[in-house]
Amino acid sequence: MASMLEGRTPWPQAFVDRYWAAGHWGGSTLDNLLRGWALQYGPRTALVHGGTRLTYANLNRRVDRMAAGFRLRGLRPGMRVVVQLPNVPEFVVGTFALMRAGVVPVLCPLPRPDVPELVRVTQAVGYVGPAEYRGFDHMAMAADTAARRPFLRRVFTYEPPGTGSPYGGMTTDASNCQYAPLGSVDAAPEPALPPDAGRVAFLLVSDGDGAGGGPVLVPRTHNDFAYQARAAAELVSLTEDDVYLAALPAASAFALGCPGIIGTLTAGGTVVLADGPDPAACLPLVERERVTVTSLPPDAAAAWLDALPSAGTDVSTLRLVQSGGGAPLPRATAERLASRLGARPQQVFAPPGGPVVLTRPTDPDETVYDTQGRPLSPDDEIRLVGADGRGVPDGEPGELLARGPYIPRGHYRPAGDGAGRFTPDGFLRTGVLARRTADGDLVVTGRAEDTPTG
Repeated sequence: MASMLEGRTPWPQAFVDRYWAAGHWGGSTLDNLLRGWALQYGPRTALVHGGTRLTYANLNRRVDRMAAGFRLRGLRPGMRVVVQLPNVPEFVVGTFALMRAGVVPVLCPLPRPDVPELVRVTQAVGYVGPAEYRGFDHMAMAADTAARRPFLRRVFTYEPPGTGSPYGGMTTDASNCQYAPLGSVDAAPEPALPPDAGRVAFLLVSDGDGAGGGPVLVPRTHNDFAYQARAAAELVSLTEDDVYLAALPAASAFALGCPGIIGTLTAGGTVVLADGPDPAACLPLVERERVTVTSLPPDAAAAWLDALPSAGTDVSTLRLVQSGGGAPLPRATAERLASRLGARPQQVFAPPGGPVVLTRPTDPDETVYDTQGRPLSPDDEIRLVGADGRGVPDGEPGELLARGPYIPRGHYRPAGDGAGRFTPDGFLRTGVLARRTADGDLVVTGRAEDTPTG
C-alpha cells in the first residue's frame, strides 16, 4: 500500500488494478530506475552542460551521495522542498537525490514570484535555489520567507563556479534557518529506502493561477510519471543514440517527461541542458552535441528558423522538433520546420497535470500541421463537453475533460473551488476547448471561459 501524502487524492482501487494489469505502472521509483540505468548505460554520457559531462554511473553516484547529505541535514521522508534552479546538472542531481531520500521536491520553474506561497501551501522545510539569478536575489527572498514561515529551516544555494557569492558558507540566520551551498550536500551513501512507487515523486507547479489566487500544485507519483516518460520515449523511438536538448525549463512537464529529460535517460540517450531557447546559444549546441530531438514553444521555434540563415551552424542531426506545450504550433511554423530545418515537427499539448496529446512521427503531414494529435496512452479517456456538461458531436468545440494512468485525480491542497476542476467520476476539467476530427485527432481551439486556468 502506497503511503499517502496529505492533501493528495488517490486513484480509486479499480483504476489502480486496471493500470497495473495493463503494464502501465511498473512499481519502481524514479530514483531506483536511475540505479538500473546506471548499471545498463554506466559509461555513456547522461548529462551535458557547458564543459560538464556526467556519465550515467557518475550521475547515480552523485545522487547517492547528495541523498545521504540531505538526510544528514535533517530532511526526512515525506517532507517537501521547493526546487527552483536553472537548467544545470544540479537540477537533475538534486531532484533525484531528494526523491532517493524520500523527500518530495516541489519543482518550480524560473522565474516565478510565488515561491513564498509555494512554501506556505506545501509547508516546505527546504528551498534549493540560486543565490542570485538574472539580477534577483533568491537568498534574500528565502530569508524573508523563512522569517515568516517557521517550517522553512533549510536553504541550499546553487552558485556557479567563480561567482564569488556571499552565500558560499554555512550559516544560520536570526530565524534559525540554516544555509549551505548545494555543493556541500555530500555524505557516504546509506542503504536504500523501501521502494514505494505509488507515493508522490514530486509536485509540479502549473503555469496558471489557482482558483483561490494561489499556485496550482500537481502531484505526480513515481508510477505515473515513469509511465508517461517511457511511453513518450517509445512513441518517438528514442534510443541510446539520441541527444535531447532541454531548452525549456527542466521543471516543466514538457521538458521533464514528454519524453524530455527522464524519457531520454530511460532510453540511455544524452541530455544537453541549455538555459533557455535563445537560438544564438542553442543552434551552436545542436551542432556541437549533434542534437537529434528538442522541444520548443512555438515562438522559439519561429525564432530558430529566422536565425538559421545567418547562424552558420549545421543542424542536420535534428530529426524531431516538438512544439506546443500549452499552445498549438501554427501551421506555417510547422511547415517551415519541415522544409528549412529538415526535422519532423511534432505537435504536443501537455499541461502540467493533464493529458499528453501529441501527433505521431508517422502521421500524415496534414495531421501534424493542423491538429494536436491523439492522447499518449491507450487508456486515456477523453470527453469533449458543452457548457451543459453534455458531449458535443465530432467537429464541434467542447471543453476537454480527461482521466488516465498519468493524470492525477486531484490537485495538491487545492485552494478555493479548485476541487471543482475534477468531475465526480474523476475527469480533469482542463479549461481548454478542443474539437475532434473525423480521424479522431484533437484540435485545441481556445479556452473555456467558465473554467479556472491551471
